Amino acid sequence: MKKIVALTALALTVASASAFAETFKGVVSDAMCSSDTAKASKADHEACATKCIKGGDKAVLIVGDKVYNIANQPKVTSYAGKTVTIEGSLDKDTITVASIK
Repeated sequence: MKKIVALTALALTVASASAFAETFKGVVSDAMCSSDTAKASKADHEACATKCIKGGDKAVLIVGDKVYNIANQPKVTSYAGKTVTIEGSLDKDTITVASIK
């Protein structure tokens, strides 16, 4: 009986956590270049963002004119300069990535 109660509680916790997930579609950029959000749409942005992130700059997500920080950096670094769809949770201006495609 205790196992059933524990499993039910766990299932409800997972279900409620995913209910708060949001979807963000934008371009993974580096923090330095994010001050000029129009730069993200330029052809040479991917190489620049990749170089800056590999050099230690933080990855961010640009959605229109809004720039979001990324809590779990390793999940997005390989997408530098690419348009992605991220599912995750937002806390102020920081996204914790659950999935990315």
